Amino acid sequence: MSNRAQDWLDQAKDDLRWGVASAESGFYSQTCFIAQQVAEKSLKALAYSRGAALVRGHSVFLVCRELEINGELEEAAQRLDQYYIPTRYPDAQPAGAPFRFFTAKQAKEALEFAEKFIEKAQSEIQERGP
Repeated sequence: MSNRAQDWLDQAKDDLRWGVASAESGFYSQTCFIAQQVAEKSLKALAYSRGAALVRGHSVFLVCRELEINGELEEAAQRLDQYYIPTRYPDAQPAGAPFRFFTAKQAKEALEFAEKFIEKAQSEIQERGP
């Protein structure tokens, strides 16, 4: 593969491992954020595998739209985008540090969404071949 699609997918997979470890250690806000990043990197891998020269932006939802991915993944993208800023910055919350606002349930769901994005990218990249 002449582009960097596999590199993006490999990083998404490694980030997912990090997210799982974070969830197991009780770092739920961080897990939610990294799940959003896994989805973003998976979609960028997919875009590059389809021939994109450059993929900019951090909204999983908008990249889904650009790639014409809808349904369950588009809904998951909307949820994951909600974790991009509020999981990291205190001023994104009415008061208190972000880590106090996120739960194990949210982290688990976010990781499940992230896995689906990896599966989608991996499946399509494998179909396209080297």
